[in-house]
Amino acid sequence: MASLTSVAFTSIGQTSCQRKVNVSSTRSSSSNFEGFRFRTSVFCHCVRFRASSSSSRMVIQCMSAATDVPPTVAETKMNFLKLYKRPIPSIYNTVLQELIVQQHLMRYKRTYQYDPVFALGFVTVYDRLMEGYPSEEDREAIFQAYITALKEDPEQYRIDAQKLEEWARGQTASSLVEFPSKEGEVEGLLKDIAERASGKGNFSYSRFFAVGLFRLLELANATEPTVLEKLCAVLNVNKRSVDRDLDVYRNLLSKLLQAKELLKEYVDR
Repeated sequence: MASLTSVAFTSIGQTSCQRKVNVSSTRSSSSNFEGFRFRTSVFCHCVRFRASSSSSRMVIQCMSAATDVPPTVAETKMNFLKLYKRPIPSIYNTVLQELIVQQHLMRYKRTYQYDPVFALGFVTVYDRLMEGYPSEEDREAIFQAYITALKEDPEQYRIDAQKLEEWARGQTASSLVEFPSKEGEVEGLLKDIAERASGKGNFSYSRFFAVGLFRLLELANATEPTVLEKLCAVLNVNKRSVDRDLDVYRNLLSKLLQAKELLKEYVDR
C-alpha cells in the first residue's frame, strides 16, 4: 500500500529546484510466507519555494510502494537442500531436481492457486517415482522438505490426496462426472475448480493436475476414454492438454522403471 509523507523545513537560498531520489531496499517479511522479500522504492519529490523575502521553504513528498518478489529457482532448491541434508541417490535426485524446477515455475505463476486435484497429482507422481527408495522414513522426509521448500504445507497435500482417493474409490464411471449435481465435500472442491477454470477465479492448469484426474479415473475403474473427455468438459479443462501430459507422465515412469532395473542388475553383479 502506498504511503504519503510530507516534511517541511526552512531552507536558505533564493533559487528553486526540483529533484527525484530513488532508493531501493530489500527486507524480510513474515506477514504472508516466511522468507518472502519485499522491495520498497521510495520516491522523494522536492520543491523549494519562496516563503518570504529572506527565506524559502522546501517541501519533500515521499511515496513508497512495496511489491512481492517471489524466490528464484535457485533459492527454492537451496531451501530444499537446507531442509534435507542427506545425500540422495543420483537416479532419484536427478528426477527430483527436474521436478522441483517445474513445480517452482507452476507455484509462482500469477494465476496459481492450490487445489486438491493438483495435490493428488503430485503425490501420485512422487510416490510412483520414489517406489523402491532404500528408506521409507527418508522418502517421507524428502517429501516434507520438497513441499516446504515451495512454501506450502506437505500435510495438506497428503490429507487432500487421501481424501480424493477415498472418494474416487466409491465412484463409478457415470457418478464420477456427475459431481456438479451432487452435494458433498469433494463435490464442492471439484465445483470450485470448475468455476475457477471457467475464468471466474485463479486457475493454472499443470501436468500434476492432469495426473490427478487420471488417478481419479484409475481408482473409480473408469478406463473408457469417453469418461476422461466428459470429466475434462465438466471441469472446464482442455482434454488435448491432459492427453499430452499423461503421455509425458507415462514415458517418465517407463524410463524410471528401466533405470531402476539397470541399477538393480548393476548392484546384483
